[in-house]
Amino acid sequence: MKTAKLIFICVLLTLVGCQQGGQEIVTSKIYALKPGKPQAQGFSAERLARIDSVMNEYVRKKWIPGAVALISRHGKIVYQKSFGMRDMEKADPMQTDDLFRIASMSKCITSVAVMMLYEEGKFLLDDPVYKYIPEFKDPVVLDKVNLKDSTFTAHPAKSPITIRQLLTHTSGIGYGFINLNIKPLYDKAGIPDAFVLKKDVLADKIKKLAKMPLLHEPGEAFTYGLSVDVLGYLVEVLSGKSLNAFLEERLFVPMGMKNTHFYLDDSQKDRLVTVYADTENGLAPTTEERYNYPIMGAKTYYSSGSGLISTALDYAKFCTMLLHHGNYNGKQFLGRKTIELMTENQTGKLNSFGLGFGITDEEASTKILSSPGSYSWGGYFSTTFLIDPVEDMVIVFMTQRFPSYHWDISQKMQVLAYQALVD
Repeated sequence: MKTAKLIFICVLLTLVGCQQGGQEIVTSKIYALKPGKPQAQGFSAERLARIDSVMNEYVRKKWIPGAVALISRHGKIVYQKSFGMRDMEKADPMQTDDLFRIASMSKCITSVAVMMLYEEGKFLLDDPVYKYIPEFKDPVVLDKVNLKDSTFTAHPAKSPITIRQLLTHTSGIGYGFINLNIKPLYDKAGIPDAFVLKKDVLADKIKKLAKMPLLHEPGEAFTYGLSVDVLGYLVEVLSGKSLNAFLEERLFVPMGMKNTHFYLDDSQKDRLVTVYADTENGLAPTTEERYNYPIMGAKTYYSSGSGLISTALDYAKFCTMLLHHGNYNGKQFLGRKTIELMTENQTGKLNSFGLGFGITDEEASTKILSSPGSYSWGGYFSTTFLIDPVEDMVIVFMTQRFPSYHWDISQKMQVLAYQALVD
């Protein structure tokens, strides 16, 4: 009887102790990536070694110059290795902390920045973009282009572009290198797709982009393009800071992403992985000078859609924050409900796409090794990531090739990660 009474008193004291001013005190678990043993996190170390075999084969056959692969589960890094060369001509081995141009994986980071401002009440998702960037008022939709002189005809759009449509690539704003009808118009106006060496700034180019015709009515199709570069400028308008400053202050520094930047200084440039191209004679260093934008040129253009450089570990930290409901290392970057919204399909049957991420839907998950609700994206130079909330797992894979005849290595990396799960 005395024991039961003692238990009751302890429970009562615990409940009272968890109340302050009538509100429950919630202790947040601190999530941060740490090394872990594969077996303790549900992986077979023997099966993970299959990654080594495949990567080494691709390096040996010179299908890739080198790569870094990272897998984490339950916040523990169970696999992190480098393969091949950072620079084949110098016989410079790849290191796990080498720097990669992540290109379109920048879009996911920018989307998070936008949603941080959304949570602060700076805008609503279905607000028209022109409310904050007036140049986007009265958009027009392309009818016909004269490729000889870059003139065009267009008609008024039925509705304005919304911020949600920018996040889902349904705005009608494309990439010039993908859409040849729009490319001469962008070229004439001096609007870059990516990898800028000139002394340009994002604000000037986005204002010019606002006067370009759309490829379709806003919201009626999925068109991959410069929408997220518009969002980068929106961050600048709403925050009153450069995109670079905002990301550094609000994401990179507090999350410990010390190797993620738009541009590199001299002390970091030797860690930048060389971009290789597949040729008839095998891999060769790229001849595209603009691919050296991280270490060359004016370094003034903060391309929110394609301009960031990072490491596999840095990007895994970003992914872990998303996986753990917006929390990383004791700091809340986004709310749980916001991430739930971002990772729901926002485009219906147009494409399985959320607010900044490609989403694995039920149908897709029956055809690949992945869970429904996983989300992912990749970059122009063959960098990819995947976040699986069901398995509590992150996969990051980075190499540097364009063009390439062996894109399948990224898909194989996903297979190799999932097949090693044994719990």
